[in-house]
Amino acid sequence: MNKIIGLLMLSLVLFSCQDEGRKELMDQPKVEKVPDSIQVLEGDFVYIADAAVLRGENFVYGVTLDSMMQVLADKVSIVKTDDFEMIPVTVKAKIKPNPEQEGWEEVIEIREIIEVPEAKKTSDTIKNK
Repeated sequence: MNKIIGLLMLSLVLFSCQDEGRKELMDQPKVEKVPDSIQVLEGDFVYIADAAVLRGENFVYGVTLDSMMQVLADKVSIVKTDDFEMIPVTVKAKIKPNPEQEGWEEVIEIREIIEVPEAKKTSDTIKNK
């Protein structure tokens, strides 16, 4: 009988003690997730000589002049009717601080072109009314 009481007391003591190392692991603060800087952006794109801009409802970003920007500029040039027309596009881009600190605070680096409007087809026939 004493052995049973002794075992119960010993198990009670062992289970009631809290391991400080485990407690520290359990109480660690939750890590805040940083949003991915590669985002899908919809806006109006314009490229003139040595500057490119993407303007959306709540943002205006300068666009890094690289090969992907040139591909987008070539696709947009087919649709444009004049040099200053802004064409709606959808792109995946990485938002980063402007290293030149001239113009916009943040610039985007286009990673993928998702959507560019197609050129309007002109009809070869003339309709008489």
